Amino acid sequence: MAAPANPMLWRIGLVGYGEVGRILAEDLRDQGLRVLAYDLKLDGPQAAPLREHAAKQGVALAGSHAELAAEADLIVSAVTASQAVPVAAACAPAMRQGSFFLDFNSASPGAKIRAAGLIDGAGGHYVEGAVMTSVPPYRIRVPLLLGGPSAVALAPALGELGFSARVASDRLGVASATKMCRSVMIKGLEAMVIESFTAARAYGVEDAVVASLQETFPGIDWEKQASYFFQRVIEHGRRRAEEVREVAQTVREAGLTPWSATGTAERQAWVADLADAGVFGARGSKGFARSADWRTEADRILAGVESNNKA
Repeated sequence: MAAPANPMLWRIGLVGYGEVGRILAEDLRDQGLRVLAYDLKLDGPQAAPLREHAAKQGVALAGSHAELAAEADLIVSAVTASQAVPVAAACAPAMRQGSFFLDFNSASPGAKIRAAGLIDGAGGHYVEGAVMTSVPPYRIRVPLLLGGPSAVALAPALGELGFSARVASDRLGVASATKMCRSVMIKGLEAMVIESFTAARAYGVEDAVVASLQETFPGIDWEKQASYFFQRVIEHGRRRAEEVREVAQTVREAGLTPWSATGTAERQAWVADLADAGVFGARGSKGFARSADWRTEADRILAGVESNNKA
């Protein structure tokens, strides 16, 4: 059955009900749209808060990728980078002919091309999506680059649904390459700030370091930016590390050795390990990764390192 001509009558399927998926669900439901979601975590110990959120928002929950794909006019895949291609493979056989698949994931151009082959080969319309900044401040209006042969057809509908999307290219890989090359800088800056500021804190020279950076780059509020970087990496370091591994793969696909991206992934994963060990408090608690001052989190990192060294 063909999708309704009016996108506001579409049923939107969200694969991935993490932070991004829940934000999209809230904003789509606020417009009265029908939303269906599926996440592998719905079958595990972390299911309760996801199910509670879905019930509160009026989001229907599917029992599998295939069940969601069979019902959706537009599928939005917002999972971890390593799952981008497996999700496309899981959805493709059950997709309705002519339905759209918007790949929101931070995956390399090569991965996006492989995913597109699966979706288009099953009669769907794959559209590459590249989210160009952090989602929470912008929510559904986060700047989004689209790519692929079906991007031009989907873009007006996304605008009606509330997305802030523009077509980067009708060629697959261009949008994701733009995002991933940007992430070499953005995710790398996060890792460098955490490494630099925590080491400076250990030596007692943090005020001098911040003052020097402020003089060199006066347009950046380094105190505020550092606190934000620490918060985001502590909270989402695992996902970020996985994304940066895809960034490294993007660099490799260009024929370069990804020294910077590889180191960034290691630092992000290292912070995630500390978070999992409870260095920053209990995940899910009100105060987790919510310190107003990066120094508090740096002190926790240093205490965690000292504890590990003594063990």
